Amino acid sequence: RAGHAGSCSLEFDLATNLVGQPLVRQEVMKGVRGFLENQNPVKPLVMSFHGSTGTGKTYVSSMVIRYLFQGGLQSPYVHHFSPIVHFPHAEQIEQYKESLKRWIQGNLTNCGRSAFLFDEMDKMHPGLIDVIIPFLGPSWVVYGTNYRKAIFIFISNAGGEQINEVTLALWRARKDREEISLQDLEPAISKAVFENPQSGFWKSGIINEHLIDFVVPFLPLKHHHVKQCVVSELIQQGLEVRPGVVQEVAKSIPYFPEEEKLFSSTGCKTVASRISFFL
Repeated sequence: RAGHAGSCSLEFDLATNLVGQPLVRQEVMKGVRGFLENQNPVKPLVMSFHGSTGTGKTYVSSMVIRYLFQGGLQSPYVHHFSPIVHFPHAEQIEQYKESLKRWIQGNLTNCGRSAFLFDEMDKMHPGLIDVIIPFLGPSWVVYGTNYRKAIFIFISNAGGEQINEVTLALWRARKDREEISLQDLEPAISKAVFENPQSGFWKSGIINEHLIDFVVPFLPLKHHHVKQCVVSELIQQGLEVRPGVVQEVAKSIPYFPEEEKLFSSTGCKTVASRISFFL
């Protein structure tokens, strides 16, 4: 049911197509490799992606899914939630809890090797996420389902600002992004995401019980990363790669902080839609 083309091609895909995220590459590969190699996992693979807009969170999750499942995001074993679409009304939270639980349970009964993507976790109503907890831990069977071969990916902008601040501080201290480690970023992410009353993760058992295997930070992108995104977008659209166009598109994007103009405020998010203005 899971059709993966091998993790070496995922590694290749991440290396060639994901711009400026050495940490992401390393952590995601570690997670996916373990996931594929372990015939008898004690718990599902749970990864949480954090970073600001346009840094590649959705892109990487779709790459991972493409390798693990034939048909990628269209696979019947891949399930995608967005709180704004699926759980819009705070007052219906009890209903949502019930249906979310039933839904995950039903899908795992159908196929243990399933993937669940939760988008915009920062907009998830606190309390709702706790329904998922029994499915994430290392217990043998939940509600009669063996669910330990599933994969859960949480995507969230929460922690993005803090990741940006740390990256900027390290840059000012002459530390290149290749030298940034998970240890540099983890405290900042924890504070922003897991100790923030506004966050869906707040006081959630997911954190207290250490159910997240990989917290994956996406760093803000620099000018030359944005140029790489423009180049690959031009190639994808079958257009000629002209240095002038690449330069103009990259320049048209807002950068921060005010004085250094170092990092793109929108990552590579608006690149595709801007290209037509400069052709």
